[in-house]
Amino acid sequence: MRRRDTRDVAAALIAAAADAGAVFGGILVATWIRFDAGWIPLLHPVPESRDFYVLGAAVVALIFVLIFRSLGLYERPQTGPFSARVPRLVRGVLLGMLVAMAIGFSVRTEPPFARLVVGLALPAILLFVLVERALLFRAEIAIARRTRSFDRVLVIGADATAGRLRRAMEREPRLRARVLGFLATRPDSPRAPAIAEGEVLGTLADLEPLLKRERVDQVILADPGVTHAERVEVMLACDRHLAAFRMVPDLFRILTAAVEVDTLEGIPLLGLGRWPLDVFWNRLLKRIEDVAGALVGLLLAAPVLAWAAVRIKRESPGPVFFRQVRCGEGGHQFTLYKLRTMRVDAEEQSGPVWTVEDDPRCTRIGARLRRWNLDELPQFWNVLRGDMSLVGPRPERPFFVEKFREGIGRYMWRHQCRPGMTGWAQVNGLRGNTDIEERIRHDLYYLENWSLTFDFKILLKTLFTRQNAY
Repeated sequence: MRRRDTRDVAAALIAAAADAGAVFGGILVATWIRFDAGWIPLLHPVPESRDFYVLGAAVVALIFVLIFRSLGLYERPQTGPFSARVPRLVRGVLLGMLVAMAIGFSVRTEPPFARLVVGLALPAILLFVLVERALLFRAEIAIARRTRSFDRVLVIGADATAGRLRRAMEREPRLRARVLGFLATRPDSPRAPAIAEGEVLGTLADLEPLLKRERVDQVILADPGVTHAERVEVMLACDRHLAAFRMVPDLFRILTAAVEVDTLEGIPLLGLGRWPLDVFWNRLLKRIEDVAGALVGLLLAAPVLAWAAVRIKRESPGPVFFRQVRCGEGGHQFTLYKLRTMRVDAEEQSGPVWTVEDDPRCTRIGARLRRWNLDELPQFWNVLRGDMSLVGPRPERPFFVEKFREGIGRYMWRHQCRPGMTGWAQVNGLRGNTDIEERIRHDLYYLENWSLTFDFKILLKTLFTRQNAY
């Protein structure tokens, strides 16, 4: 997966603010031309206040930003020439004006809305948007050239295509990508003159050790002549080490998920399509949902936690809260909090194992807490801290992550987002000692189909789902 850069987010936010300013300014200029410049004869009384038009300009500016977002005009990093973006900008301005006209002409106001302002605003907004976007485009390139590359790329292949790919990346500073080196697909594979001998780090057989040794953000297969089995092995190795996989296409038949297509100076690149939570705005909405839900959850859970603390201390010696290391977003470890439901020495003899039905290690109050999912309530604190989300794949212990990352296809992709207090797999009874592959399928389905509505559905089902809750 490509590492998220806060500079890309900042660039998108600046572009949105600049677009809003351009639209706002365009409408105010059109208003000035219509009423104050003296260029157009006034057939009706001039409104004494311009507050109505100022308010309308602010609303229309927000509409434009939403439309531009839907057209992908805030996706970063952007590549290619500015001219490639002009058609979408023009389409966005026209669509925004149509929406603004529909709203303006359908709302009765006093004094009535001057329709000539719309005709004047269209060219003004289009001019302002194109100018500010051209300036931002040049500014982003200039800033990118002065900032450090952070996306580390490994290219599989050392032929002419691989050399062209490296040159294209070097000429596109907004990618902030740096080629670590190349892997030859065969020991006797020819090497392009543009690639120095020292830049070839080994062969395809050295991929896994290299991914373990180095931080690699993206692997690009530039030699499509590798066998189908080798492609699958490359993908699985990238999967295990959370590196994005892309390839210069020949026959791209090994993926079953949605495919996205990019071009880099005429070189087509195919990769897995973006998931909803790869989009900054969706992640922001989800974080707002998490913070609000965690605050409300902690407030409502306080009496239950106090009651449970008394019962736990009365029944079994030891702490009220149970702390355990789990793997979160990006595979990073964090401390998860739960109400203690077992004896303190529960895993001294067995080591890490899943809970089973009627588990003898559980205390009486612990079994009741588990049955009603009340032992999870302290995790509202994890959500508030940012370790977890209200909804997402359940976090697993490092022992099991290491066990499953090698044998379960796409297992590590469940770490694309923050883990959840509850999840799609859990509300379908897939928890504890259940089919891990089926659980992963449910987790990936959630990531591929995320929405706030889907989250609310899962949260509601959590209140009534106790299957395999032991």
